[in-house]
Amino acid sequence: MRFRHPDGTTVHLSYCTNVHPAETLDGVLSQLRDHCEPVRRRLGRDRLGIGLWLAKDAAHALITDPAALRGLRAELDRRGLEVVTLNGFPYEGFGAEHVKYRVYKPDWTDPERLAHTTDLARLLAVLLPDDTTEGSISTLPLAWRTPFDDTAAEAGRTALTTLAARLDALEELTGKSIRIGLEPEPGCAVETTADAIGPLTAVGNSRIGVCIDTCHLATSFEDPQTALAALAAAGVTIPKAQLSAALHAEEPHLPEVRTALAAFAEPRFLHQTRTSTAAGLRGTDDLHEALADEALPDGTPWRAHFHVPLHAPPAPPLTSTLPVLKDTLTRLVGGPVPLTRHLEVETYTWQALPHELRPRNRTQLADGIAAELTLARDLLVDLGLKELP
Repeated sequence: MRFRHPDGTTVHLSYCTNVHPAETLDGVLSQLRDHCEPVRRRLGRDRLGIGLWLAKDAAHALITDPAALRGLRAELDRRGLEVVTLNGFPYEGFGAEHVKYRVYKPDWTDPERLAHTTDLARLLAVLLPDDTTEGSISTLPLAWRTPFDDTAAEAGRTALTTLAARLDALEELTGKSIRIGLEPEPGCAVETTADAIGPLTAVGNSRIGVCIDTCHLATSFEDPQTALAALAAAGVTIPKAQLSAALHAEEPHLPEVRTALAAFAEPRFLHQTRTSTAAGLRGTDDLHEALADEALPDGTPWRAHFHVPLHAPPAPPLTSTLPVLKDTLTRLVGGPVPLTRHLEVETYTWQALPHELRPRNRTQLADGIAAELTLARDLLVDLGLKELP
């Protein structure tokens, strides 16, 4: 979906396909048919943007077979889909029954992360619509926080500097500008937007910036105004933003609240949990750890890294951080110029929701994703952006 900002800029809205993970090229093609096109039809659009996730095997199949890459581009066109952004965070295994810490491997100290991201950039340069010259890729924020010492930090900086040079060369060759956004996430070496400033200014290339994930921003209790102002002051770019909402518990000391939270403590994904106290931010690596006796102070609200559907916050006594998303989006694209041109709805946890909230079939999942995109579209229109055909 495309929107015209009042300054004349085109802003793209997509949804991320890691919600229906596919490890192979055949799986990606099935995904377009079984999930993405049905969402587009529900929205009544001739064209729908998707934030494509290409796992290691799928990316390798495409980078080594130009005919397969042309075939994917043709299939996107045939089904009324377009790609301006890729999710390069998960490397493989995102559909496994137990993902947890595995999602952070390989990290930016491993040459394979640089090689994979370089491949993704080359693929995106081909997949971009003919009338679009800029693409974006989100990636993990260097590494999980342990072990990550000064030697690891230097290795990550070197890898990102090399990547920036490769992206410069790619634009010279293709005329397509691909930018990378490190995605701050609780528990990682770069947990907050403030943490991103040092490593990114050390790289010193505007092609490498930050991907703002509004669930992660809220989970870390970051103030959107402060976060975005600090990035702007440091000259750090925002290649893309992911529109997502975290789980919020206002009174985690109450037994009924803890019972409601326990329904979201599941074995597949990591749900980092944080609370903001007078002594600073406190947290655990997972929700079930926070619910253990006295593991986390419960006199202040809790937020958990659980991407809940934008249009359907959990029932009381829980809620979502949708207000943080709205505030962030206003600051990103509601001003005189947009701070980013790529927006991506990224609720990948539909099948990790409590059983009674999960979609029971493809139809219900498509309905839910379409509802999320409709909410995002309405927010953009309310901010003065005009939806384009």
